[in-house]
Amino acid sequence: MMKITKFLKPYEVNKKWVLIDAEGKSIGRVAALAASILRGKNKPNFTPNVNMGDNVIVINASKVKVTGRKLTDKIYYKHTGYVGNMQSYMLRDILQRKPEFLITHAVRLMLPKNRLGRKMIKGLKVYSDANFPKEFKVERTITLSKEE
Repeated sequence: MMKITKFLKPYEVNKKWVLIDAEGKSIGRVAALAASILRGKNKPNFTPNVNMGDNVIVINASKVKVTGRKLTDKIYYKHTGYVGNMQSYMLRDILQRKPEFLITHAVRLMLPKNRLGRKMIKGLKVYSDANFPKEFKVERTITLSKEE
């Protein structure tokens, strides 16, 4: 008997909402877990060319743990496209102003850099505190293991 690999079609995908609490967890661990869920790598019928991952809500983005001297040493760069308009921001400043950007930026870099990745990142919602709109029907809550 021959075994056949089943590939999902886009209309066969059922997306759910997954909640991740980022309080006290490192940025990279939260982002890696969120990217894996967005891609659908945790599903047994993973299909690489279909946006089949679940949608992800990350709460408490302002309470992520940063180790070492990254608060002052890690720098994010932004360029507007004009000559001499390179702007740099320290991690400490971004964590105070827009903590949602840190998680979103880290997850975006872990997803494919193509049309499929741009569709996947739309399924990510990041909130700086524990309050998020109740319109999302959260089916599963994930807590990462304790870190030292």
